Amino acid sequence: MGNLQGQEGIRPRMFKSVIAASHPEFSSMRQQDALEFYHHLIDKVEQANPGNHELNPCTGFKFIIEERVQCPSGKVSYNQHCDNFLTLSIPLHEATNKEQLEAFHEKKAAMDLDGKEVSKEEIVRPRVPLEACLASFSGGEEVPEFYSTALNSKTTAIKTTGLKTFPDYLVLQMRKFVMGEGWVPKKLDVYIDVPDIIDISHMRSNGVQPGEELLPEGASCGNKAEPARPVADEDIVSQLANIGFNYFACQKAAINTSNAGLEEAMNWLLSHTQDPDINEPISQDPMPAEDTIDEASLQTLVSFGFPEDVSRMALKASGGNIERATEWVFSHPEASSSVSADSSTNNVKDDDSHISDGSGRYKLMAFVSHMGTSTHCGHYVAHILKDGRWTIFNDNKVAASVDLPKDMGYLYFFQRISS
Repeated sequence: MGNLQGQEGIRPRMFKSVIAASHPEFSSMRQQDALEFYHHLIDKVEQANPGNHELNPCTGFKFIIEERVQCPSGKVSYNQHCDNFLTLSIPLHEATNKEQLEAFHEKKAAMDLDGKEVSKEEIVRPRVPLEACLASFSGGEEVPEFYSTALNSKTTAIKTTGLKTFPDYLVLQMRKFVMGEGWVPKKLDVYIDVPDIIDISHMRSNGVQPGEELLPEGASCGNKAEPARPVADEDIVSQLANIGFNYFACQKAAINTSNAGLEEAMNWLLSHTQDPDINEPISQDPMPAEDTIDEASLQTLVSFGFPEDVSRMALKASGGNIERATEWVFSHPEASSSVSADSSTNNVKDDDSHISDGSGRYKLMAFVSHMGTSTHCGHYVAHILKDGRWTIFNDNKVAASVDLPKDMGYLYFFQRISS
């Protein structure tokens, strides 16, 4: 932070060196993702304050997400887990400047035919309201291959997601890195219209409602359905392999995204390229017996807010790997329906009773922007509302922000407005 005499602060390079010293990726000079670094920072702080919620500054970022799944029988199941950020997809079809975009694309197509290039000043980018991104998060989505214990068969269910609690500080990640033509990862060139104040009160989830009936605990025959060993969709695997990825890595990508599609598998693959066993064959050995599950790994998953029964299933399906087990839980919502009805409505443990809650009104206090065209290159800068004015933090350069690029953020940080 500058070289002014008497100025107090920690230089970004020193901060990164201390926080990332034990991390193989963040301790290097390679391009990294700001959200992953946020995760790493949260983990380091949590490790330094085990069980001490009053002194743990990360407590204010935690909140409880509640998922509601309804099968065609009309019966429902609820599942809760803790998180410290929301990832929001960007619905480009909700852009507010569609006419300008259409005119720009026509002009660009004509200039391309003439061999001319569009200048930076002429480029028109989609403008999507943050409200549309939030609505996309909480809107219903189909869950194929959902095992309904009411129908005793697989079916397509509808999942909706809401927040059981609202944190003191809300972190939003905009999903700007997607797959482009030819399944090449690219960064969305889009503006997000973010207001200074948002109200997400409508996103609150209130659990089981009067008149709702929970899905029964097990199948109609009285036996609990055991999830089959996941099998990769060969169509997805072959398409990924044709791009040039390792065949076994492609299998894992398809399995860990529940064969949802090529784009989902590609996104998973790109975020797991550094896994040490990513290119190793999937073990065909029988799933480990229940008594071979590492208790420490089990307790770690339980501490995340997952039911113990589901955590055991996930560890079995992932060979005991905690990271893959976590992804398995999120990609297999049908597993939650196999736990008891009581636990399905209260998967958050007593250890999470310290999580704060309050009003759903927030004010923007900071945002992080990525300057660059892809996931492999670029630079991050931060803008922070400090003492009533916006300040830009660019490595060790700190200055007042004159033209605030609020619509270019990748991570947004909001603070709750006290009632």
